[in-house]
Amino acid sequence: MKFSRQTTLRAQATVAGVGVHSGLPVTVTLGPAPIDAGFIFVRTGLDGCDREVQATAEQVVATDFQTVLGDSKGPLVSTAEHVLAALRGMGVDNATIEIDGPEVPIMDGSAAPFVAAIDQAGIVTQSAQRRFIQVLKPVSVATGDSFGELRPYANGFRTEIQINFANPVIGRQSYALDLSPERFRREIARARTFGLMCDQARLWGAGYARGASFDNTVVFDDERLLNPEGLRYADECARHKVLDAIGDLALAGLPLLGAYRSVRGGHKLNHAVLTALLADRTAWRVVEGEAARRTTRPVVEVGSGIVGGRIAAAYGPDVS
Repeated sequence: MKFSRQTTLRAQATVAGVGVHSGLPVTVTLGPAPIDAGFIFVRTGLDGCDREVQATAEQVVATDFQTVLGDSKGPLVSTAEHVLAALRGMGVDNATIEIDGPEVPIMDGSAAPFVAAIDQAGIVTQSAQRRFIQVLKPVSVATGDSFGELRPYANGFRTEIQINFANPVIGRQSYALDLSPERFRREIARARTFGLMCDQARLWGAGYARGASFDNTVVFDDERLLNPEGLRYADECARHKVLDAIGDLALAGLPLLGAYRSVRGGHKLNHAVLTALLADRTAWRVVEGEAARRTTRPVVEVGSGIVGGRIAAAYGPDVS
């Protein structure tokens, strides 16, 4: 975990593809942003004017199979989680994300194409100290068999993700990661989104997964993996859930100093836990640069907040 100064992109880089849910072609351009800007989506081509939306938890308008950001006029950008995961995972603090359609392109189903775009653009250091949200006490959300918690952690940001699907080919998997750009690139960025063939007709009927294919989604039936090229990792599904969590928790607005544990979760749970943390002003504080380095040591857990909610079970379809 680097604690020094904020970063942004040196130049612009563009990727193009289709939305996994809409099936529509879309182009995304990543570019520089000022100090303390965070991540800003700029939706272009809307009746001749651009609309901006800050990538924060407050701007989330839906979490069904994807994370959707919007404003008072309605949804603006859906499936935001993979590009946000790439930016946060690679240590970028401030960036603009210009998009000419309603959904971030799915590309190959992973964050790797966005990491390649970040590499193309380059990362530069800015003059201001990096700021963090430091978790001071555990905050959790539980409903049914799903559970998520953010808790203090002495060594930066950690994810601990466990999934347990009724589908026997996926089954129970878990993955833990102490986040760094090196580990994100090596262990997480290439993990692809996944789904179940038995859910295809229902998703199409509900308006989802119109752009899904074997080119961008790992697909299972009840007995086997259907993609002819196989898996990129034996536990690719759990790793992709880590990717999603990193992207969803990037909506804190600042990097987190804490550990996130999720059991049978997804976008709804990730958002619910982050919202619960931010709502409790005794559970976190903002720290800067060297102060963050000095405070990342074992923290006495001074209590916990439990927030009830309705979270979809993790063995439901996952196509985001």
